[in-house]
Amino acid sequence: MNNSPSEVRYSENSFVKKLQGYFYLMKPRVMILVIFTAFVGMILAPETISPINYFYVLLSISLGAGSSAAINMWFDEDIDKSMERTKTRPIPLGIISKTEALFFGFFTGIISLLIMYYVSNTLATSLLLFTILFYIVIYTFWLKRSTSLNIVIGGAAGAIPPIIGWVTIVPEINYLPIMMFMIIFFWTPPHFWALSVYRFNDYEKVKVPMLPNVKSIADTKNQIIYYTIILILLSYTPLYSNLIGYLYFMIVTVLNFVLIRSAFKLKNSEEVKGVPNKEGLRFFALTIFYLFSLFSALLIDNLILL
Repeated sequence: MNNSPSEVRYSENSFVKKLQGYFYLMKPRVMILVIFTAFVGMILAPETISPINYFYVLLSISLGAGSSAAINMWFDEDIDKSMERTKTRPIPLGIISKTEALFFGFFTGIISLLIMYYVSNTLATSLLLFTILFYIVIYTFWLKRSTSLNIVIGGAAGAIPPIIGWVTIVPEINYLPIMMFMIIFFWTPPHFWALSVYRFNDYEKVKVPMLPNVKSIADTKNQIIYYTIILILLSYTPLYSNLIGYLYFMIVTVLNFVLIRSAFKLKNSEEVKGVPNKEGLRFFALTIFYLFSLFSALLIDNLILL
């Protein structure tokens, strides 16, 4: 989900390089999970819309996510250029200027809302607007640099897409989309805390108050265990919906076994001063696989029940 220096490659052609810059400005790896979870929310909804409207809704959500990411990078340019994980983003490299990034963020945000309003309903449009503003104003401008709860509270923005997807089909919020929201909400802290364990020096250098820097790495590992247990319990709540059956139960049980095993492996790993803890990176990668697989299980189970 995060572009590392070894993974980002830019073209020698100046025009293509500029296009790549705008593409990376939208945090495409983050966007993939946003689109997928929103899509699952749409498919699980008990009604349907025309195929072309599915496309436009997902396009709208993609542009909204890209808008938030672009403005986030505009605001965080000062710390992005100092962190190993983010120094090859397009603004620190000078591929995209801060002014271009800000304009691009506003433009894509407005377009996303117009598309959503045209093809869907007021509730979906309002939730999309709320999500964009929450990520930009609450998380980026306020929480990220002021409290170690930045990921805990800020994670709400990334948890809303399944609800948005659902209400584009059925303009009301009920049990299943709320549970999908809760799963992502409690997934987010251990996901990013594992990365902050791995990138401890990065966050300490730029004074971003991630949990390992404010408390300790040991305390962060304990919090990862606690949140993982809550996440596992929440992963079974979709079973109380008549839209989800026992295939999901079997798949998610296997996923939960792998997840908790990896969480304890991270907790029991030892830190070496000045050396990144690779167990943090492994757990971070596993959580991406876990969430994608869990939502895939929801989708497959629902389609089979139909």
